[in-house]
Amino acid sequence: MILIKSENEIKLMREAGRILADVLQGMFERIVPGVTTGELDRWADERIAAAGCEPVFRGQPGMSRGARPYPAVACISVNEEIIHGIPSSRRVVAEGDIVSVDCGLSWKGFVSDSAFSRIAGKSTPDLDRLNDTTRRALYAGIEKARPGNRLHDISFAVESWAVAEGLGIVREFCGHGIGKNFHEEPQVLHYGKPGTLDELVPGMTFTIEPMINAGRRDIKELGDGWTIVTKDHSLSAQWEHTVLVTGDGYEVLTLSAGSPPLPPFVKA
Repeated sequence: MILIKSENEIKLMREAGRILADVLQGMFERIVPGVTTGELDRWADERIAAAGCEPVFRGQPGMSRGARPYPAVACISVNEEIIHGIPSSRRVVAEGDIVSVDCGLSWKGFVSDSAFSRIAGKSTPDLDRLNDTTRRALYAGIEKARPGNRLHDISFAVESWAVAEGLGIVREFCGHGIGKNFHEEPQVLHYGKPGTLDELVPGMTFTIEPMINAGRRDIKELGDGWTIVTKDHSLSAQWEHTVLVTGDGYEVLTLSAGSPPLPPFVKA
């Protein structure tokens, strides 16, 4: 069942979203050659605690049999790592690495979830194309998060950007409803047939979080039981926001003042 949020619940989700956006903005600024993913995670842990919030990723049960609970505050995935990369003091970010950071927190019982990718130091045209396409695919989906549209209108819009650029869009992971619980209904796929599945109504809150690969969409899991990588070793990017469907459109709950400029096709 898809839970519709009350005005008071939406207020708390806005607050949670603003706090998380500020945390991720700080992490974005700290992604430079020489930093370790463990240092980034410790900084986020301190900021989340200072804001009076709880991290929601740490302690999440593993997906595969025998996997330990997730040990960190953020998932930090580098280069061919798609999602669920475990931060480490031994993983040093190098010049030209693409670093994807996914993080969530709970504020007064309500959860926010967001992600971004950034190239450390000097980039290349191919890296910029991968990262920009992923972010534009996210916003193409967000633009469809309006009352009267259908869930797969979002999915198809995201998929279309990846297909147009000849990139691989990961199908095994998707966006999700969010609120008092980290994962709620509905699942928000990043591929699908437009005009199908549930109708969007005001008060729905969910994440949209495309993961797009420079090569094929195929994935594999590493032996730590968490980290997912591209099967062909191509690079990958992820962008994510928590979104509210409003009476006349949508509201992005996890935008910070320092977020990159919105794509030119964004109307709201």
